[in-house]
Amino acid sequence: MLFRSLKPLLACDAPVHLIWLALGSVPMVEFAAHAKPGALVLDLQHGLWERGTLESAIGAVGAQIPVIARCAENSHGAIAQALDAGAASVLVPLVETTDDARRAVLAGRYPPMGKRSAGGVRPLLAGLEAMRAADRDVAIGLMIETAEGVENVEAIAAIEGVDYLFIGTGDLALSRGTHDSQVINRDCERVLRAAAANRLPCGIFTGNARAASQAVESGYPMVVCANDIDLVKLGFLAAREEACRSSDDRSHSF
Repeated sequence: MLFRSLKPLLACDAPVHLIWLALGSVPMVEFAAHAKPGALVLDLQHGLWERGTLESAIGAVGAQIPVIARCAENSHGAIAQALDAGAASVLVPLVETTDDARRAVLAGRYPPMGKRSAGGVRPLLAGLEAMRAADRDVAIGLMIETAEGVENVEAIAAIEGVDYLFIGTGDLALSRGTHDSQVINRDCERVLRAAAANRLPCGIFTGNARAASQAVESGYPMVVCANDIDLVKLGFLAAREEACRSSDDRSHSF
């Protein structure tokens, strides 16, 4: 339960650079933490994480760097599993209404603030008082990633207990039925305004370091500077292309 809290980073003016991890590799998490980003995101919704590897990953780095768990779904079970493992924050997907937002907040807090059940290996090891203390440091993030979520974002952002909003640009484009940048940018700006009106940080999924820098310049304090799938994929492709170029150069030299 001695995790590094995300809340101090949310309260400061400096941007929080995230590394997004979906491949379910604990060593990859340790390499990512070595780069010293603001926080790590473990993607339990679309990634390859299992309960044991989730516990191991957070145990390996959670005391040094905040770990955000993107939950598999907006349910008490999914949110409790991530927090019981020691995540500093849960990022709840597909929040579309105020009822969705309230359900996420209630699931992420112990009574009397919420309805989270007391349990889990790490919480029980630390004891009841430590559980209560850690509860104050947990950050609840909500993903706005559908057209309905955007239309309700002003009311969602006003729900007590929400700590930050986060835009899922890929699902938002699917929900809108278009990748037109003007349409998606309008939605993103609306979410950013709603967050600012309620003094909440607003993050956005960005595909690479350049896009992350541009998003920071546009006013987003949380951005994704790297993700493991693209780094591995592009790294292998680059190595193969370099090897092919070297082979071609040698063949032309004879």
